[in-house]
Amino acid sequence: MDRAIDDFARYLQIEENVSPHTYRNYLSDLAAFKAFLVGAPEKESKAPSLESIDHLMIRGYLAALQKRGAKKPTIARKLAVLRSFFQYLVREGRLSLNPAKRVLRPKLEKRLPKFLTVDQAQALMTTPSGEGWTVQRDRAILETFYSTGIRISELVGLNPDDIDFDSGMVKVFGKGRKERIVPIGQKAIDALRAYLTARPFSAEALFNNTRGGRLTVRSVDRIVKKYVRRIDQPNMVPHGLRHTFATHLLEGGADLRSVQEMLGHASLSTTQRYTHLQVDHLMQVYDRAHPRGDGNGIGSKE
Repeated sequence: MDRAIDDFARYLQIEENVSPHTYRNYLSDLAAFKAFLVGAPEKESKAPSLESIDHLMIRGYLAALQKRGAKKPTIARKLAVLRSFFQYLVREGRLSLNPAKRVLRPKLEKRLPKFLTVDQAQALMTTPSGEGWTVQRDRAILETFYSTGIRISELVGLNPDDIDFDSGMVKVFGKGRKERIVPIGQKAIDALRAYLTARPFSAEALFNNTRGGRLTVRSVDRIVKKYVRRIDQPNMVPHGLRHTFATHLLEGGADLRSVQEMLGHASLSTTQRYTHLQVDHLMQVYDRAHPRGDGNGIGSKE
């Protein structure tokens, strides 16, 4: 099994070109699955052969996770990793069937991601205050998140050369290192220029820590949470700013396909679920536009 995991790891890096964060999570989940198999009393501390792993073993592993308190999203993610791993082995001809396909994915609650109102977002942008280049950096981070809707992993991966300050475009490397071009607004451009001018050094990364190194996902997460607490939104996370970006675009009249492209979603259905519009806004649009609505739609009469 160790050799199969090593081969899968190379496949993730070379062919799938996954991010370092995704790579670590995949290997960690596979190591946990192997530890479960080895630790099972009937296995006598030896991992079973790949051919002997069946859906019942996988169900037992997921049941053990649930017993230890793992939440449904975590269990669903670990099952997805196992499905990918065994499907790779099937494609390579090392297995004839994918045992993880016979295991049902746990039903997840459809929770709507949190997002800020326009007023809250505007307040957040002006929250960083004080002296020092790190304040300029934090303001640029918030403006870039809200202006582009990029993922936190995409933000920390940016370099100065990825920003076209003249055309107002950002080159982003998303999941699977797929490149896309995203517009960035003037206020974010101005914040980035002010930050880079104030930064006391030049560096390969766009956003740096005080030692000059590239900010990590964890560091940016802490920065964002520091400022959202100041506007009394302690539960907001960087991913919520992505949802805020998409929601405000749609409320402003942007079409779903354009938002899908900017977010880097492969499927339009993902964008539809991700960019939930407030019900009251939808009703206002309906009332204004539909002939049988309550507003002055195209078919309404005085």
